[in-house]
Amino acid sequence: MSKKQFKAESKRLLDMMINSIYTHQEIFLRELISNASDAIDKLAYLALTDQNVGLNREDFAIDLRVDKKLGLLTVSDNGIGMSKDEMEQNLGTIAKSGSLQFKQELDKEHSDVDIIGQFGVGFYSAFMVADTVTVLSKKYGEEEAWMWQSSGADGYTVSPCEKTTVGTEVILKLKADTEDEKYSRFLEQYELQNLVRKYSDYIRYPIRMEMEKSRRKEVPEDEKDEDKEPEWETYTELTTLNSMIPVWQRSKKDVTDEEYDGFYKDKFFDFEKPLSHLSISVEGAVTYKALLYIPAKAPYDFYTKDYKKGLQLYSSGVMIMEHCEDLVPDYFRFVRGVVDTADLSLNISRELLQHNRQLAIISSNLEKKIKQELLNLQKDRREDYEKFFAAFGRQLKYGIVADYGMHKDVLQDLLVFWSAKEQKLVTLKEYVEAMPEAQKHIYFAAGESNARLAQLPQYQRLQEKGFDVLFMTEDVDEFVPRTLMNYMEKDFRNLATDDLDLSSEEEKKAAEEAAAEWKDDLDFLKTALEGKISKAEISADLGSHPVCLVPDGGMSFEMEKYFKRMNPDMAMPVEKVLQLNAEHPVVQKLKSLIHDDPEKAKQYAQVLYAQGLILADLPIEDPQAYTELICGLL
Repeated sequence: MSKKQFKAESKRLLDMMINSIYTHQEIFLRELISNASDAIDKLAYLALTDQNVGLNREDFAIDLRVDKKLGLLTVSDNGIGMSKDEMEQNLGTIAKSGSLQFKQELDKEHSDVDIIGQFGVGFYSAFMVADTVTVLSKKYGEEEAWMWQSSGADGYTVSPCEKTTVGTEVILKLKADTEDEKYSRFLEQYELQNLVRKYSDYIRYPIRMEMEKSRRKEVPEDEKDEDKEPEWETYTELTTLNSMIPVWQRSKKDVTDEEYDGFYKDKFFDFEKPLSHLSISVEGAVTYKALLYIPAKAPYDFYTKDYKKGLQLYSSGVMIMEHCEDLVPDYFRFVRGVVDTADLSLNISRELLQHNRQLAIISSNLEKKIKQELLNLQKDRREDYEKFFAAFGRQLKYGIVADYGMHKDVLQDLLVFWSAKEQKLVTLKEYVEAMPEAQKHIYFAAGESNARLAQLPQYQRLQEKGFDVLFMTEDVDEFVPRTLMNYMEKDFRNLATDDLDLSSEEEKKAAEEAAAEWKDDLDFLKTALEGKISKAEISADLGSHPVCLVPDGGMSFEMEKYFKRMNPDMAMPVEKVLQLNAEHPVVQKLKSLIHDDPEKAKQYAQVLYAQGLILADLPIEDPQAYTELICGLL
């Protein structure tokens, strides 16, 4: 029996197949099981027209066997088997795929039969974990069986062998463990069980293995002793490792909410049931099924770089990617679930995608489905939606701000903010629809808490007008209205930085006259505060408050705090404007002191500036000096 050389070019090609194409050693089991499933598919298809096959669908199975002493792992099937020529063609030529040829030869009536192994290289992943691979096969309709054996790129042998049943056995002589690699783990039943559930759980045929189990030892009735500890015995039982029919492949009417929730908890290791699920079945340019979930809470690492987003991607029941990031946009990265489609352009490793056209179509469709599900949740189950938003609302806001606001039209209707007037969360649409006719703008205030924002002098003026204010208390919040710019043709106005547009023409004229009257006094205050402010001005938006501080320019104090937290070395200080309420008695007192007692007026100016800092939630630069100043005035 002479050794034959592989028909592919060289050892280098096989080395590439083994060491470069596959990123995880454990993939080999997925590939061998997929090949076995393909072989069964072929015989099952033949059985439709050939009564002599004598097997029904429930008769087909894939079996795993281990021999720890000899270090052997066997994957066997009762599929169509291979002849000698097919062994040489399919196993002796790298990248020669019998499955692909079979699929091409199917008549149109059965063109929907799924064949997973289209490239003919998956078999060679076995050499990642095995020193020697032996294949025993007997083809349906033939009397003789054949053995193919190889230890790698040095070639292979094909010889007759004894095999009574139709089908194929792939026997792996596992490599010896090294300091870096542990191959014997693939002989452990729990490891094999986990790999089957991870990659091949939805192969349509049972994947079986003799599993070691334990049970209470039966004791004859006359020998029972209640004071004696019960004895246990071990036994083996042929156990099916895979579930075969995934829940997303079943009709919606046949699956209960409890089953959907149970699948989520088991698949994604979450103790809390999801807020919502979407079962999707699409036929068209790309045919696929999907089962998506909206979790009730964020994982502990959700807002860290360690979090892995993406849906599980399956092709004909075989998991291709555990985290396919291309299936969901980043702003919906909280969605968990699976997508199963046969319409994928896979590369030869069945791990990556050669083209993303199919994924782009699926992703676009899923984005619309997810948004609609969230809108339905917002409308019909408001309490659950607010729970969702507490967990993932920040992610939606990041999505609006990212990419220069490219996605704002997708996400703006999903936002909710605290309404100071309604004392509850409202959408932007609800806010605008509730606006009084006289209100022209959407007003908002950003800060660390609702309680502090309610103390802003400008808020009092808006309250008097009967206008609502949206309170925003997360870091990203203030960037959201700046990105949106407007909603339903209403622009956003920041209480701390923008003209609130509240004054009538008469009030504006009065303000101009007051500014002229106060010009010298305002110049005095700027000098008295020694560079702490860029200017002082009169404002009609302070209600009953005497004073406040506002930023000079486009960036607010909250933005200044944000950038300082992100990168203290690069933070740019925001200049301050001291606004005064000319009608307030304290401010009137200050004006008289400027003319009668300038030194004391400087002290008043320091006090009012400190009050402005407190109202703006900014630190007083020198608390001790401020305390001494107050004590001196008292």
